Amino acid sequence: MVYKGLWEFIKHLEKNDEIVKIKEKADPVLEISEITDRVSKSGGGGKALLFENNGTDFPLLINAYGSYKRICMALGISDLEDIGANILKLVRELTSPKESIKDKLLLLPRLNQLSSWMPRTQPGRGKCQDVVLETPDLNIFPILKCWPEDGGRFITLPLVHTKDPITGIRNVGMYRMQVLDKNTTGMHWHMHKVGARHYREYKSAGKKIPIAVALGGDPVYTYVATAPLPDNMDEYMFAGFLRKQRVDLVKCLTQDIEVPYDADIVIEGYVNPEDDLFSEGPFGDHTGYYSLADWYPKFHVTCITHRKNAVYPATIVGIPPQEDAYIAKATERIFLVPLQLSIIPELIDIELPFAGVAHNLTIVKIKKEYPGQARKVMNALWGAGQMMLNKVLIVVDESLDIHDYKILITNVLNNFSPLSDICFSKGPLDVLDHASSKLGFGGKIGIDATKKLPEEDEFHDHINDEQKSFNFNIDRDGFPEIVAVNNQLSMQGLPLVIVAVKKQNSAQLRKLASRLISLRDFIWIKVLFFVDIEVDIYDLAAVTWLIANNIDPQRDCWVVGDQENKTYSHLFIDGTRKTKGKDDFERDWPNIIVSNDDTITSVDQMWPSLGLGKLIKSPSIKYKPLVKDGGAEVKH
Repeated sequence: MVYKGLWEFIKHLEKNDEIVKIKEKADPVLEISEITDRVSKSGGGGKALLFENNGTDFPLLINAYGSYKRICMALGISDLEDIGANILKLVRELTSPKESIKDKLLLLPRLNQLSSWMPRTQPGRGKCQDVVLETPDLNIFPILKCWPEDGGRFITLPLVHTKDPITGIRNVGMYRMQVLDKNTTGMHWHMHKVGARHYREYKSAGKKIPIAVALGGDPVYTYVATAPLPDNMDEYMFAGFLRKQRVDLVKCLTQDIEVPYDADIVIEGYVNPEDDLFSEGPFGDHTGYYSLADWYPKFHVTCITHRKNAVYPATIVGIPPQEDAYIAKATERIFLVPLQLSIIPELIDIELPFAGVAHNLTIVKIKKEYPGQARKVMNALWGAGQMMLNKVLIVVDESLDIHDYKILITNVLNNFSPLSDICFSKGPLDVLDHASSKLGFGGKIGIDATKKLPEEDEFHDHINDEQKSFNFNIDRDGFPEIVAVNNQLSMQGLPLVIVAVKKQNSAQLRKLASRLISLRDFIWIKVLFFVDIEVDIYDLAAVTWLIANNIDPQRDCWVVGDQENKTYSHLFIDGTRKTKGKDDFERDWPNIIVSNDDTITSVDQMWPSLGLGKLIKSPSIKYKPLVKDGGAEVKH
């Protein structure tokens, strides 16, 4: 389905009862984020929200993609599996042997269809240029300040267009933009992104970078800007494939660059690589933690254009699940087939749990046929595009339903031995990973939870039922640093416990682990998580989210076992907060993202007039105990 601007998408959402139009005034500074956070964490992602009264002339659309149903509606499909199936069908049609002239001729209509998906530039002006503001002022838009410790207001759904200075090949990426004044923003280019590469190339050439930032238009445009496409593959060619119709582009008015004809808003400008960098942030990020202030370039606005009936699109990110989790779920399903076709033919399925915030935790299912295959898959994935940023990777057998987490955890715990089935590595990590010892570089852990072939059985835990203490507990009198123990899984026969500790430093936890090993009832426990005392150790999703965020696997995961008799082995994971100078950790540690009390109270009071039904309590209340003094940055 093709949408000719956000209003068409909004009408489709309205027809399907997937949007609430809010007429009560809501402030883009903190209030809209707090309302959206409550709705997006309600069952199934809640509804899309259109804030019509926000202090500007532009209605604000948010949480538009924040459910399985709405991300499918945005992409014009009924099921997220449809696109992968279409990719597979297309590849088979193009690559299958053509034995006769007739077979080859039958391919011509398909090739013609492919060409019809290629973007084209239209002459004249587009709908996105109905209104031209040659004296640009970003203050006309309802730009959000999302969270209390953010460094300012941020444009959060920008489609940033740049071109390679040598090849002229276009890139469309999504990079947050902090508003500095009416015609200047930041440009948050991570080192691994194509936009950052273009910046380095223009800087080397001593040239300014022409840039156009589009907002809105067909929702497919927003998705393709987030998609992990191969370098030099045009995002609008992919958009044409997704919606089965080419994207029409128009030339910008002040920059030599093209944007979608039907975008809602276009912000034209440039980055001058000769400018001094500025301290951008902090920003409440998709990890659920603040990304702390760092040095980024400035974007100078030269012109703003928009449709006559433009809608301002926005999103918020934070503690999962949020709207971005469903966008990531679309990527998970769409790019499974390309991974199968290109580098991992044994790959059957992939799961990115919401708690893993896209890059921290990945589970893959494979058809295993030979020894060492799970490790081969780990290394292949860690070398595949954006999967290079993955931190925890678990490989399981083809018979397993990896989307059923209870079945998954049972299988993993039964099928792996810490001493023989764990692979540690180092490599690139997301710049937003706050736990790595070095920015953007750190440890990775792979767990081979497949059934072992005879050649692989280097170590197998030999624990009989008499040695298993299903009601495993710890005598707190002998371990005063232990505050609480969740042994619910061990009571179900699964060898995993979660321990909340009053930690002084990481060395203390290593000593504690060696003492726990001496307990007779502990011998059968394979995995132990250490977490901070403020953590709700009975909320497994929250524990997973915190641990995946808080570890550098090579530093914080260690294995102990009886190597001589091959009787037992244990994996200890330090998922606690790391402190400067006490944990062999020298970076600043960020705080968890929560709303402030004034905003929570304000939204509670306005809730009856929002048209959102029964009061939804602020999700921030649950996480406030995890916040430490110091604002965006924890003060040690």
